Amino acid sequence: MDRCIVLVDAGYLLGAAASLLAGEPSRSRITVDHTALIQGLRERAESDTQQPLLRIYWFDGAPDRVPQPEHRRLRVMPRVTVRLGALTRSDGRWAQKGVDAAMHAELTELARNRACSDIVLVTGDGDLLPGMMAAKEHGVAVHLWAVQAADNNYNQSEDLVAEADERRVLDRAWITQAVRAKELTGVCAPPPAPRPEIAAILSAPLPESALAAAAERTAGEQPHPAPGPGRNGSEERGAAVKGVPTPKDLAALRAPGPQPAQPPASATLRWSSDKGWVDRPAAEPPEAASMPTLAQLTTAEQRWADREEDITTVGGDPYEVGQVFARRWVERLGDQSHLQKLSAMYPRVPHRIDGELLRYAARFGLLAHKDDQIDEHDRYAIRAGFWREIGVRTTTEPTAAGG
Repeated sequence: MDRCIVLVDAGYLLGAAASLLAGEPSRSRITVDHTALIQGLRERAESDTQQPLLRIYWFDGAPDRVPQPEHRRLRVMPRVTVRLGALTRSDGRWAQKGVDAAMHAELTELARNRACSDIVLVTGDGDLLPGMMAAKEHGVAVHLWAVQAADNNYNQSEDLVAEADERRVLDRAWITQAVRAKELTGVCAPPPAPRPEIAAILSAPLPESALAAAAERTAGEQPHPAPGPGRNGSEERGAAVKGVPTPKDLAALRAPGPQPAQPPASATLRWSSDKGWVDRPAAEPPEAASMPTLAQLTTAEQRWADREEDITTVGGDPYEVGQVFARRWVERLGDQSHLQKLSAMYPRVPHRIDGELLRYAARFGLLAHKDDQIDEHDRYAIRAGFWREIGVRTTTEPTAAGG
């Protein structure tokens, strides 16, 4: 068949691009415009091979083979197929498992079935040499593309280079059309870009009930004495200032009046509730407990359509995920009085709905696999998107609910 296919080893392409632009192969050091990158690959492949593109196969690793947000965006693009191997952590480093084997199998199968006349390989791994040789034996022309090496040396297997029919180097000018290095201000990775809608959640005023309860506790409590040095200085280490603020740190900044060194034993910080330490009630207020969950509002047909939309349309950005969830909940809500009650609870999301929201978000690969928890910044973004959509759909939008 007179058409071309591109097989991309994402680990090689993006790792080599990071080395070239940021000085180290960590993909966290670069920002990728996947739409521009895919378009660039397509145009270059059709130009080099003089054949129309059939498909781009994107091979990458993911923890537990769960598609990450970037994979979800890629797999709904025209002419793009995503193949995932496992991503495992060993000795403090992430390593792909099964990606090379998947590329080898796809390469030989495409050549054996004569699905194309030209195959473009974007990889540097010599393990693909047998697959390249098999493809050539089936009459397929093999084009090998490299990313310009940071040290102007080879970053590919020399045997792979020698066996290729054609070879091209993707230079810095081509790479920077879709990839750029992140600017670092220190030795640590840069913090996420500020989002005004998240800042609005953090700065929302406390409801009157929470203010009254906080004032009563402050009046009736005496500051705890500073902890003394314990065995091996454990207390002293526990009191050390951390580089990244914890929920407790944020609560201490937000709560009014003088603060005790430790929170009251009966108090707890609720991320989906008011800012500050609040007493956890024995049960949710009746208006919150009576609110239906999205699962209760969703029919079997709608559940199928939701899953289809999640797979084909929703990219997995945390803010977008919160908006999608809220849109479905509001559109299926029969009793609109629940919507007004929910709006009045801003910024607290009722516990039942909040738990369902976070479980829904976990489908999109937003779990931080260290602890199988969603990153706190992502949690803020999910809830900010939720409140933004609720605000748009109510007569009186919650104060500063996402700008």
